[in-house]
Amino acid sequence: MSKARNKVSGTSIITAESVAALERLCPDLAQWPHSWRVEDKDIAAGQEIVEHLKPFLHELLRQGLAAKTLARHRDHVWMLGGEVIRRRHVDPELCQQSIPALIFNLIEDEGGPLIWPRISESQQRTFDATCRKLYRFLEPGNVS
Repeated sequence: MSKARNKVSGTSIITAESVAALERLCPDLAQWPHSWRVEDKDIAAGQEIVEHLKPFLHELLRQGLAAKTLARHRDHVWMLGGEVIRRRHVDPELCQQSIPALIFNLIEDEGGPLIWPRISESQQRTFDATCRKLYRFLEPGNVS
């Protein structure tokens, strides 16, 4: 479902250079699933969330955004992962959805889910901006 695509071949482009850049941007990426967990069984879902969102993080890096902008998007992606885990606990029926489907269903072209515990309106607006970007990235038929 990755949308970071080579315009010629349609395949994802993940180079050693972009892997290193992602490690610099998110040095604690492997710990994200542990930070989101409510129960130990959430770690596997968290790892799947990370794997699903990595191509988006690579795409953000590819765009050459400013360091502060990248950090803001990174933090919002982390928040979204935590919200996915939280929602799976609040509504166990969501556990029946695949992680990619759940993420795509939580975001939309106008923004993301309301974060709990509640964040300020301006924080929600900037979170929504990241979710809009992610939505466009994941939208079927989108080719970067």
